[in-house]
Formats: sequence, structure tokens, C-alpha cells
Amino acid sequence: MDYRTRALAEELWDYLKLNQQIEKSDAILVLCSHDIRVAERAAQLFLEEWAPLVIFSGGLGSITRTFWTEPEADQFAAIAIGMGVPQERILIENRSTNTGENFRFTGTLLIEKGFDPRKFIVVQKPYMERRSFATFRKMWPEKDVIVTSPQVAFDEYLGSYTNHSLSVDDVISIMVGDLQRIKVYAEKDLQIPQEIPPEVWSAYEELVRSGYDGHLIV
Repeated sequence: MDYRTRALAEELWDYLKLNQQIEKSDAILVLCSHDIRVAERAAQLFLEEWAPLVIFSGGLGSITRTFWTEPEADQFAAIAIGMGVPQERILIENRSTNTGENFRFTGTLLIEKGFDPRKFIVVQKPYMERRSFATFRKMWPEKDVIVTSPQVAFDEYLGSYTNHSLSVDDVISIMVGDLQRIKVYAEKDLQIPQEIPPEVWSAYEELVRSGYDGHLIV
């Protein structure tokens, strides 16, 4: 990754992260993925007593199905249990394959289990914070949400914090795809609209021209 690519990617990173402050909530909803550090962040929040319930949501998505066979949520829950989260404080939704299904299937699970949390801490990868927030607000406008992620700087995340099966270029391509989805999914009424500053969109376009297009939707 050259200096220019790094600067463009960091422009996206800074926009996609919301940096919201944690507050006491009713449940921690973990949007699972290839990044198991997200599970560690969720377990940490539970153990610090920010919420009394942890929900892990995720089957096998477009990325993880290429290198895993066990659902994301089951793997994340095992990590949390290993860190000391009691199994009886965990719910698992392991069928969803995208962010919309995370919320839809989790909503069904909560009804089945007789839970009705009003305030959520959503835990996600750093560069997925904004899109997770926009999707939550669209699908559950009556509920409150705070979005967080592993507390790590951009260079550290790219260098050592993500899944070893993905290269730095892979992660940048995923970030580019996430920014595109913020625009496209709002136009399709799947998320609430998010203003994208011109300099962020310009960075996105330059990264696409540079070949970071492997996770774009067509």
C-alpha cells in the first residue's frame, strides 16, 4: 500500500467510523463477520456491565463462506463464553447473511424468546459503524442505538487487527464497497440517508479507479 492509497483509505475510515460514546443499554447486538475481535469487544462491554444480554447475529456471509464452515455467530459466542460471558446471557441468530437480515432475523428471535430491548449497543467492525447505524435506524426506528467497534487505530487495524485470511488490499476493497452501499442502499430505502462529504466520495472514486473494486455491488 503506497502513501496515496493509505491516505485515501483513511479518508473513508474516518467517515465510516462514528465514534459514539457508550451508554448503559438493554442489550448488546453483535453483527458478526470475519473479524473475531468484534466478539472480544462485545464480551468486554458485557463484562463491564454496559448491558445484561448479548445477541450474536450472523450465519456465513459472502466473505466468510469462502474460509469458514461454522456460522459466525456460533464462533463469536464461543469466544465470549471463553472470556467469561455466561451462556445464559447469550442469544444466537446464525442464519443471516447480510446486515439487513441481521436485524430482521434478530427481531424475530427476540419475539420468540420474549425479549423487547429498547436500547441497543451494536458492535461491529470499525468501518461498518456508519452503515450499521443507518440500517438499524431504518429497520428499528422506535428503538435507541449506540454503535461501537474494537477500539483500534487505522494503521493498527490494517496491520494486525483483521482476519489473517484477508490482505490489506482486501480490507480496503471491503471499505470501498461499504461506502458505496451507504449511498446505494439509502436510494433503495434500505437504510436512512447519510450525507457523504465530497472529499470522501472523491477518495472512494479514486480508490475504485485504482482497482479497489472487488466488493462493489452492480
